[in-house]
Amino acid sequence: SEEILIQLLDDLETDGVFNLSEKRAILEGNQITANKARETIDAVRMKGQRASEMMIQHLHNIDPALSNQLSLSSNFSDLG
Repeated sequence: SEEILIQLLDDLETDGVFNLSEKRAILEGNQITANKARETIDAVRMKGQRASEMMIQHLHNIDPALSNQLSLSSNFSDLG
């Protein structure tokens, strides 16, 4: 949902994965939530493995049911 995506982007901004302008570009550049989600995933992947792991951990914390449905591993206990 849009709410989950916004929370995820906020968390990734807090972690320094995205800056405010990158976050705004994702949110304002697409009207359709699915496209925003795809753009978020693509942008995080380009930032590397650590950023991807952070995104997965945040998604697991925000929506464990969705994380499990997507079969995302949440075995990143060292991320805090």
